[in-house]
Amino acid sequence: MITKDIVKLPKSIVEVTVTVPWADMVQMWDATLQKMAQEVELPGFRKGQAPINMAEQNLGIKLQDEVLKGAMPNFLIEALKGTDVVPIDYPKYDLISFNKGQQLQFKATITNRPAVAVGNYKVIKVTKPAPKQITEEEVQKVIDDLYKRWQAKNPIKQDSGVTGAPQNDKGAAQAGSISFQGGGQIASSGRSIDPPRNDISTNGQAEGPDDAFARAMGALSLTDLKAKIRKDLEANVSYNNELDFEEAILQEVEKITTVELPEILIQDELNRMLVSLQRRVADMGLLLEDYLKSQGKTLDALKSEWRIQAEKNVRMELGLADIARQENVTISDAELQAEVDKIQDAKVKAQFEAQEPKLHLRHALRQTRTLDLLKKLVGG
Repeated sequence: MITKDIVKLPKSIVEVTVTVPWADMVQMWDATLQKMAQEVELPGFRKGQAPINMAEQNLGIKLQDEVLKGAMPNFLIEALKGTDVVPIDYPKYDLISFNKGQQLQFKATITNRPAVAVGNYKVIKVTKPAPKQITEEEVQKVIDDLYKRWQAKNPIKQDSGVTGAPQNDKGAAQAGSISFQGGGQIASSGRSIDPPRNDISTNGQAEGPDDAFARAMGALSLTDLKAKIRKDLEANVSYNNELDFEEAILQEVEKITTVELPEILIQDELNRMLVSLQRRVADMGLLLEDYLKSQGKTLDALKSEWRIQAEKNVRMELGLADIARQENVTISDAELQAEVDKIQDAKVKAQFEAQEPKLHLRHALRQTRTLDLLKKLVGG
C-alpha cells in the first residue's frame, strides 16, 4: 500500500511525497521490461530474442526511466484520491529514491485548484446603458468614406464618361452584398450595372453619391444604401453595448470574489494578453519587437504593467466559474457536440476529437451560460 505526505504551501502550491513499496512496482517493471526487450538487439540474437535478463542489463537506466515515466503519474493520482487536492497544472516530479527491488519514493509539486469565495452575486446591480442613437451625420460620413474609396478605384474617364463594373476572370460582374471596403460596382442581383450618363456632370466627374454608386455597393438605391448602413451601425452599437454590459457585470463579480491566485494562472493570462497584442500588431503589418521598440518598452516591462489587470481577469474567471458551480450550470455532451458541429473548417474541427480542446470548449460554453444567467438576475 502506498503512503503519502501532503504539504500545502502559499499560492495554492502543494507538495506530495509518495512512497510505493516494491510489491506494487514489480508488475509495472516486468511489463515495461517485456515491451522494451522487443527492441533490444544483442550479438548472436535476433532483435527481441535475447534472454530477458540480458535485455534488462542492456537497457540499464533506460528501463528505470521508462518505468518511472508511467509509475509516478499513476501513483500520484492514486495518492490524491479522497483528498481536496485538484491539480490545475502538470506536476513537477523529483525522484527521491528508487532501485529495482526497493521502494519508490518521489515528490510531486503541483498547483492546486484554489479555494474561491464569491459574495452575494444575486444582489449585483448593473444598469444596462441605453444604446446610442445613430445620427444622420454618422450615416453620411460612412457614405462619404465609401464614395471616396469607390471613386479612387473607379476613376471617371473623360472620353467614355464612366468605367464599367469590375469583372471576374470570366468577364462577368462579381456578385455580392454591400462592399464596405469600397469595392467595385456590384449589384445585389450579381449583374453588372453601369451608371447612366445623366449621373455624370458635364466636366466628366461624378457629382456625388447617387443611385448608381449605391447600386455598385449592392443596394437598390442611395436611400436603400443609407438604410442598410444605419442598420449596420445600429447593430454594431447594440453589440458593443451588450459587451459593455457584460463587462460591467464581470467587474462586479471580480469585486466580490476572494481567492489566493496561483502564479501559473496569472502567467497564463499574461501570455493570453500577449498573444492578443501580437495579433493586433500583425494586423498593422508590424512585428511585436518593432512595436515594443516604438513604445520604448521591453516585454518584461509590458507584462509588469499588465499584471494588475491579469490578476483581475483571473479573479473574474474563477468567480464566474464558482457561480456556475453554485447554480449547477452544466453543458451536456449533446450541446458540446452541437457546438463542434458548427465548425466549418475541417482541420479545426478535427482538433476537437482530442479530450483537452473539448474540455476548454465545455468550460467556455459554461462560462457564457453563467454570464447569461447573471444578465437576467441583474435585470439586463
